Amino acid sequence: MERRVVDELPEAASEPYETGWAREAIIFVRALRSPVGRAPTAWVEISPDGMHWVREGTSLEMPTAKDGVAAARLGHFGNWLRLTARFEEGAESTVLVTLHLKV
Repeated sequence: MERRVVDELPEAASEPYETGWAREAIIFVRALRSPVGRAPTAWVEISPDGMHWVREGTSLEMPTAKDGVAAARLGHFGNWLRLTARFEEGAESTVLVTLHLKV
């Protein structure tokens, strides 16, 4: 996930994925290390062009331990998907985000 600061809280986002060809998606998040501080809630964002983003409405609790896994199932999501999370000050998490797409 790429890290940036929004409203003074650190925010991270996965790479955007072009998914317009798919009918359904599952986003998996696996913790590669135990998180530092409170694990955040992540939310799915959609975009018409891969540059301008809006929350889709689906959220998931990030894993709270090393090798923990979280997932979100999606349908009707348009052309672009990504996962975003906002961290409390001092919190961090190293995760692997994968998208599984089906026609």
